Amino acid sequence: MRAVDIIQKKKEGKAHTKEEIDFLIKGLMDGTVEDYQMSSWLMAVCFQGLNEDETAYMTEAFINSGEILDFSDISDTVADKHSTGGVGDKVTIILIPLLAALGVKCAKLSGRGLGYTGGTVDKLESIPNFKCQLEDKDFKAQIKNIGAAISAQTPNLTPADGKIYALRDVTATVDNKSLICASVVSKKIASGANIIVLDVKYGSGAFIKTKEEARELADLMIRTGAKLNRKIEAVISSMEQPLGTHIGNSLEVIESVEFLKGNYNKDLYEIVFEIAGHTLILAKIAKDFNEAKAMIDEAIKSGSALQKLKEIIKAQGGNPDCTDNYNLFNVGKNKFELKAEKEGYIAKLDALNIAKACKLLGAGRDKKTDSIDFGAGCILHKKTGEKIKKGDTLLTLYWNDILPQKIEEAKGYAALAFEYSPVQPEAEPIIYREKEILK
Repeated sequence: MRAVDIIQKKKEGKAHTKEEIDFLIKGLMDGTVEDYQMSSWLMAVCFQGLNEDETAYMTEAFINSGEILDFSDISDTVADKHSTGGVGDKVTIILIPLLAALGVKCAKLSGRGLGYTGGTVDKLESIPNFKCQLEDKDFKAQIKNIGAAISAQTPNLTPADGKIYALRDVTATVDNKSLICASVVSKKIASGANIIVLDVKYGSGAFIKTKEEARELADLMIRTGAKLNRKIEAVISSMEQPLGTHIGNSLEVIESVEFLKGNYNKDLYEIVFEIAGHTLILAKIAKDFNEAKAMIDEAIKSGSALQKLKEIIKAQGGNPDCTDNYNLFNVGKNKFELKAEKEGYIAKLDALNIAKACKLLGAGRDKKTDSIDFGAGCILHKKTGEKIKKGDTLLTLYWNDILPQKIEEAKGYAALAFEYSPVQPEAEPIIYREKEILK
């Protein structure tokens, strides 16, 4: 069996056997399949696709490329969540301590930024001295001791996905549903969770552009989980505009802390509540969404969720004082305020243009070896549907040391993100609630 023959087969649109998928993944791991060959195959997949069986084979190969964690000695119910990626999506940083404060054991594996969407690992590493690269034994011990841990993929968990994840980011092969599914589902199963809730995003700031495509991806992940004997539930949510008000690594952690202090944006609360509600019901901690909401609100009001975040930060080597002293974060020393051009309403706030602006300022990567500026990003002062006056500040951009040309480009993308209307636009729902796929 040769990698070139497998690439040719997929280029011709033919289906792979389990043995062929296993050969590719094992070859990538032992060096007999080169990065450039895997990149070629990934591009062929983007053009020709994988069927459900091929997707399950790839998912299983990812899982079997490393260890599989087992938490049965800690709890019968261990939860995990995953988002398919969006602009300003800091849900994990809020959700995991919130659930842990309510008694749900949480084993969260997260990734770095991919394309124009930010990564949870990058955001958490903006916390002074926070360590995301946990060894398996430390990951498990932390979940046992304080109820939650958030880790980057270790070399022992789905290492094949880790290699392919990095390649996809720099070869324009991010937005294929089967590749997304295999990456997400393999990490969830390998991390040992038996309660898995996925946030499948669609819109200008997501890899999936329409709600119909998001439904297809959600359905594929649910079916792939079923093929591998794991129940998965999915929430479908809009990413037409950024989630919350802060975009950029340090800024998103600050907004997460503010959320847990009770100062939150409505759309961010809605997503957190939906995912937390599903998880609490699956864990049999809440009997329905009404009871779940009361528990969530009390965990925020009492401060127990914020306290749990501090415990997680301390356990992973970070400075928990950052939750009270935002000066410990490296927020950009330079800033620019974008002003409204006219009176009226914000008709649209395009998430992709906001992401492009933040990436130019240093918040994202062009290639996997790039460093990022934790302090770069923006704060939104107005969002879709809000009334504005001419001269109102729409957003503030933050950056440190970059070329003046990039600053001007970023300002241009930021201005393009806003569309105006003389009348208030009809509010678009954040959660897409056709749940017949969630069976």
